[in-house]
Amino acid sequence: KQEFNKRPTKISRRSLSRSISQSSTDSYSSAASYTDSSDDETSPRDKQQKNSKGNADFCIKNIKQADFGRREIEIAEQEMPALMALRKRAQGEKPLAGAKIVGCTHITAQTAVLMETLSALGAQCRWAACNIYSTQNEVAAALAEGGFSVFAWKGESEDDFWWCIDRCVNVEGWQPNMILDDGGDLTHWIYKKYPNMFKKIKGIVEEIISVKPVVCNKVGKGCSAALKAMGSIVYVTEIDPICALQACMDGFRLVKLNEVIRQVDIVITCTGNKNVVVREYMDRMKNGCIVCNMGHSNTEIDVASLRTPELTWERVRSQVDHVIWPDGKRIVLLAEGRLLNLSCSTVPTFVLSITATTQALALIELYNAPEGRYKQDVYLLPKKMDGCHFSLHDLSSFPLLFSFSFQTFSSRSQTKINK
Repeated sequence: KQEFNKRPTKISRRSLSRSISQSSTDSYSSAASYTDSSDDETSPRDKQQKNSKGNADFCIKNIKQADFGRREIEIAEQEMPALMALRKRAQGEKPLAGAKIVGCTHITAQTAVLMETLSALGAQCRWAACNIYSTQNEVAAALAEGGFSVFAWKGESEDDFWWCIDRCVNVEGWQPNMILDDGGDLTHWIYKKYPNMFKKIKGIVEEIISVKPVVCNKVGKGCSAALKAMGSIVYVTEIDPICALQACMDGFRLVKLNEVIRQVDIVITCTGNKNVVVREYMDRMKNGCIVCNMGHSNTEIDVASLRTPELTWERVRSQVDHVIWPDGKRIVLLAEGRLLNLSCSTVPTFVLSITATTQALALIELYNAPEGRYKQDVYLLPKKMDGCHFSLHDLSSFPLLFSFSFQTFSSRSQTKINK
């Protein structure tokens, strides 16, 4: 603890100013102090890059990393048998011929396998990232070298984030007719900026729907079980009575956050809600407490409240910040309160093989469905397609089908889920 407190708190300073957003972007205060030992690099938006065939319809960190990214994609293919089997079986039929898919997901090696599968099945794809920290730059380079229009890099700003999405959508002579979204930012952007595009959108496949009890139930269970297996003493806070009962039955102690906030060493949010951990709680945390988020949104930890003049930010390494109070106390904030696993690590490839395959099947189903099969509504992926049985609590693991129209989106609160 003495060595921890000896760390220098001032290396170099820069102020960051960003506007408030309720989606996948951060909320910063321009008055905050942020220390960082590294110099800023040139933004990819200011670079002129082309792949080996002279194509420049992409914006990534460094096209020279393509060979490294290609090896990662090839490794991922070996661990995604379901998706590779779908590609092999259906590429002769080209069930997505004529499909123009615009996507907004995490840009990883596993996503690259999905994108190349969609292309092998006949689709044209344009892609952006749904998280400013989850892009694997070398994978984005490999996709760009392979001819994909990819607009993403690790460490985007808020402005970069929306600019990349707009570059995917707003292109002359290219009208998307399918959407693959993770979190809804792409759908929101089209609805806000280009509502007329929805007239030609046949459907949307959404990777995860943030129904609070479901997300908390599945993600929270996984986090709790993993920490317990490693010997941690795990406390659970839960507002949903069914989820709370399940936690009790699994042997966890249920508490209120303010009862234990001074004693705990790690705080993990996974609720899908906002302002779960506010400044009041962070002021009371012990020195060295680790704070992180496993929910999809970046609103669960009130990071904006930490961007004030009296607090100093120290960048320890990528995705790890020390936030230092005037008395020397510091907390360790991971991924700036964003989705932890894909910002700081990754998800098991075999698991993603299942979700990516169901996404591809959902796109094929929506694109080829005869007129009238799907109404203006929201649908679960049919059991005949996902090949397994699941209950309402398993919704977060499977994509949903959106039979889409502008009218449906504008009145989405009135839509219903059909089993």
